[in-house]
Amino acid sequence: MLRSACIVSIVFTSLFATTGNAPVCAAEAGVEVFHFGVYTSDKPSTMFGKFKPILSHLSEEVSKILERPVKFKLRIINSYEGAIKALVDGKMHFVRFGPASYILAKNMNKDVQLLAKELNKGKDRFKGLFVVRKNSEIKSLKDLRGKKFAFGDQNSTIGRFLCQAALLDEGLRWEDLEKAEYLGRHDRVATAVLQGDFDAGAVKSGTFKKYKDKGLEELGFFWNVTKPWVACPGLNEDVVKALRKALLETDDKAVLSKVGKSLSGFGEAEDKDYEDIRVAMKRAIQFTSNVPTESGN
Repeated sequence: MLRSACIVSIVFTSLFATTGNAPVCAAEAGVEVFHFGVYTSDKPSTMFGKFKPILSHLSEEVSKILERPVKFKLRIINSYEGAIKALVDGKMHFVRFGPASYILAKNMNKDVQLLAKELNKGKDRFKGLFVVRKNSEIKSLKDLRGKKFAFGDQNSTIGRFLCQAALLDEGLRWEDLEKAEYLGRHDRVATAVLQGDFDAGAVKSGTFKKYKDKGLEELGFFWNVTKPWVACPGLNEDVVKALRKALLETDDKAVLSKVGKSLSGFGEAEDKDYEDIRVAMKRAIQFTSNVPTESGN
């Protein structure tokens, strides 16, 4: 699967030209083609299954709003960093990001545009979880001192920034752990903890539910803001408006549930909604402040 994800990344970089910050879309038989990107927070095959239905839905609805045929194609990028750069450079027209990735992209180019934010059962907050193996001797976050901890991607909201801020609140820093590594995807973190390679880790709630029956147990939680859908700088205003309208009006449960079992729809999104994440990201930097660059990053 990793090989196919790399091929996808190579393909999408060849499909675009840019004029300043304005992305140029491709065309197929008179149909405007726009590219939607996600990074591999789960296996590429899982990501395709999640997002194909909603992209088909959005293609149809946006075509109606614009009164011209458009098509949205899915592109999977094999790293958070690559996805952020692709959005900022206009090589992806719009994306679904975690809050931290949106903030990092916004820092790189202020013209990155929020389209909408996901709602989980009508709410714009959900849990990130600290996890251990069932019957672990670790009963609290303070017990993690001297233990092995698995983080997700270095740009992950849950897998890095929020969980590191929470550990800092408990008086822990990177150097207080026996071993700490960034494993990338949430499923890799869960698997590594279950296999005993690490004593604990941080994962999104969906991953925890998937692996709970295999022996994963919740140690603690922290709150996250729901994921924003984001447009690249320079995307045509009519397309941005149509996309935003289509997202806000999406209520097909069959389509939504593919993206996430708790996804109930989309709500209006503002930059200030993610201010708490900005604060947590700054605190997470303190978590690794005494670690040499080659280890802390």
